[in-house]
Amino acid sequence: MKRLISLGFLALFALCLTVSGPAAQAKPKDELVIGITQFPSTLNPLIDAMMAKSYVLGMARRPITTYGPDWQLMCMLCTGLPTIENGGAVPFALDKPNDAGGTQGIRLTYTLHPNAKWGDGTPVTTKDVIFTWTVGKTPQSGVANQETFRRILDIEAKDDKTFTLTLDRLSFNYNAINGLDLLPAHLEETPMAEPAEYRRRTLYDTNPTNPGLYNGPYRVTQVAPGSHITLERNPHWWGKTPHFSRIVVRVIENTAALEANLLAGDIDYISGELGLPLDQALAFEKRHGERFKIAYKPGLIYEHIDLMLDNPVLADIRVRRALIHAIDRQAIDRQLFGGKQPVAHSNVNPLDWVHDAATPTYAYDPKLAAALLDEAGWTRGAGGIRQNAKGEKLTLEFMTTAGNRTRELVQQALQAQWRQAGVDIRIRNEPARVFFGETVTKRKFTGLAMYAWISAPESVPRTTLHSSQIPSAENGWSGQNNPGFRNEEMDRLIDRLEVELEREKRRPMWSRLQEIYATELPVIPLYFRSDAYVMPRWLEGITPTGHQYPTTLWVEQWRAAE
Repeated sequence: MKRLISLGFLALFALCLTVSGPAAQAKPKDELVIGITQFPSTLNPLIDAMMAKSYVLGMARRPITTYGPDWQLMCMLCTGLPTIENGGAVPFALDKPNDAGGTQGIRLTYTLHPNAKWGDGTPVTTKDVIFTWTVGKTPQSGVANQETFRRILDIEAKDDKTFTLTLDRLSFNYNAINGLDLLPAHLEETPMAEPAEYRRRTLYDTNPTNPGLYNGPYRVTQVAPGSHITLERNPHWWGKTPHFSRIVVRVIENTAALEANLLAGDIDYISGELGLPLDQALAFEKRHGERFKIAYKPGLIYEHIDLMLDNPVLADIRVRRALIHAIDRQAIDRQLFGGKQPVAHSNVNPLDWVHDAATPTYAYDPKLAAALLDEAGWTRGAGGIRQNAKGEKLTLEFMTTAGNRTRELVQQALQAQWRQAGVDIRIRNEPARVFFGETVTKRKFTGLAMYAWISAPESVPRTTLHSSQIPSAENGWSGQNNPGFRNEEMDRLIDRLEVELEREKRRPMWSRLQEIYATELPVIPLYFRSDAYVMPRWLEGITPTGHQYPTTLWVEQWRAAE
């Protein structure tokens, strides 16, 4: 297999050397061409959770609050964080307990930056805040994380720039409103006139180069679906003028071709967030390290396999446990990643303070896997594939993002190990924009779906694990509990975690959450990733964050060295 992939890479490399295009020609130092591996399924900031979209929009929009590279909460579009101590945050007693059993809400007052404007010169105002809330709390709108908006009981506009949010709970991260990604009311009100059609009519998809959609250092000026997105300086940007007049984000889904394009000069920089897998980056550094700067950043990036729990086969906990005992994740880490991507035993990264090292683990144990499958009624049949009493084969479909060389290698290794256990695995991969935009989001996968979650520090996994967050047509495919996991104790823990203000009291709750996760196995944890940033030696100012908020949020700090 390694030999075939090497030959494929050489062919791709040779092909790329013979193909020329605009990016392959000499570029001025005020233009930057970035290579990434996924094309966004949409540019609407509220629809679909996808890093490719976040990466592009990080250059073209600014959130009200976010986590910085130091992992501390900070303002971007606001002038200061409201706190209980400074009087900007005021707790109050609820008329009745919220759905988590909490009895306190909180009012938060924010002021938008006085000079903030959309790219067409229209000021960013509290009208945009209230409109965004309206879109977010409307089930038919197709917003991915409606929970953020459901918790807002009211928004009071004090003036054009200052507003007060009334939230239905006092949580430990009460002033982080990172999910309130503003929409330009003056443009998006018309597409939202029919909420059920908003997902299809939003200007972010029907007219994505409209400058009024963006309020960051850059605005999108060209979208070539599946190929590239061009961004140019926003003349109405109110912050530091960015160095590059133009940035082109080229999408090359095959990671071998991505590397070849870098060597051919068709791209300048491979994004760490969506670029070369660690194994490929390490090999690249050995061959070409003198030509490029390569930075490695471990982060809150969790590679895992969602299990479709609506599938009767996977609904059996014995089968889920057999699947994880049948695979050697340590060997995969050692052989592919040089031991640099630690095996995950839960969804909580050891870099996060809430990680519990005592969480149950699953060793590679083929004999135990076989015993569990026997117990579940799956016995060896013809050709070694297991079958049940009805003669039905133990066959599962396994999906991931097409073109990601490392994911496909991991997938093939797992397929072979599960074949040894008597499980017939059928691989069916899709381009990322289809896989994330339709298959995962709408729970269309039937068996296994491999991808990564990227989270913020101490991120309560409500959207991925709470039973209320299972996407469906009825809720407009909101939520990210794609396996369909239902556990009453998990629901209660998530509810309690969010409203516990004392840090040390949250620790045992986090421990129990990880224990339930590891015991019930709604997913198969694989490993925690490190990102590799492959930069030309003249590019400066990029600071990897190690969490879900991308480097592009600080794009105005990037520059070409003289």
